[in-house]
Amino acid sequence: MRLGDVELVPLSDGRFKLDGGAMFGTVPKVLWERRAPADSRNRITLALRPLLVRTPAHNILIDAGIGGKLAPKEAEIYGVDRSEHLELSLAVAGLTARDIGVVIASHLHFDHVGGLTTLIDGVLTPTFPEARHVIRRGEWQDAVHTHERNRASYLAENYLPLDQAGLIDFIDHDTEIAPGVRVCRTGGHTMHHQIVRIEGGGRTAVFAADLIPTAAHVDEAWIMAYDLYPLDTLAEKKRFVAEAIAGEYVIFFEHDPAIPAGVIRLEKGRKRVEPIEA
Repeated sequence: MRLGDVELVPLSDGRFKLDGGAMFGTVPKVLWERRAPADSRNRITLALRPLLVRTPAHNILIDAGIGGKLAPKEAEIYGVDRSEHLELSLAVAGLTARDIGVVIASHLHFDHVGGLTTLIDGVLTPTFPEARHVIRRGEWQDAVHTHERNRASYLAENYLPLDQAGLIDFIDHDTEIAPGVRVCRTGGHTMHHQIVRIEGGGRTAVFAADLIPTAAHVDEAWIMAYDLYPLDTLAEKKRFVAEAIAGEYVIFFEHDPAIPAGVIRLEKGRKRVEPIEA
């Protein structure tokens, strides 16, 4: 879709699976399985949808999927299917990795930045060597100083090579990355988790990352057990969803397997997502 002179293109790095109970936290299975059916191992299918933002000055990539570096055991546990991988998705858009000028990381969990590095002849190499990588300094500190609660989600091979190559621009505050493209901290999922707001042509689109990972998560209380600060998620979702409904924002859902983007509507006190052609 287009917002003025900015084009937004949902990409794909395939699909993977996570435990449905973990994805919906305190919501009972009898409710969430209506929206996201589980397999025999209680896993639900999730998409990996980075977003390409094409501006007059830059090709900007937001997140980079899970990548191809997981060991076979981990790939099986997570049910990874990368038959539609990021490189192929970029090629369909007429681009190669070297055409990306800016990468924005919503946060540094492995399913969001695994594609930022690639193994070439056994050497970890930045996938987007021409790009400046925008990362929250606080998120970086959490990723390089892990603890028992978060270390399974942070894999150093996905981001340390970027620092070693001098490709990171650390930011400390909400800031405009390019005209009409702004990062905004939400917290909740991680302390420094951020979303990306894109404005143009009188409309607003938002890459919601793990604040609202799928259309099934638009209800405020549907919060992942993976969130380190769930009450912060709740507060930010209440504020953001009300704003998004009022402004008719286009929300890009990073993990929804069926709905890449949609507008949240409120009808008779209930929220629903109206899919849009992205």
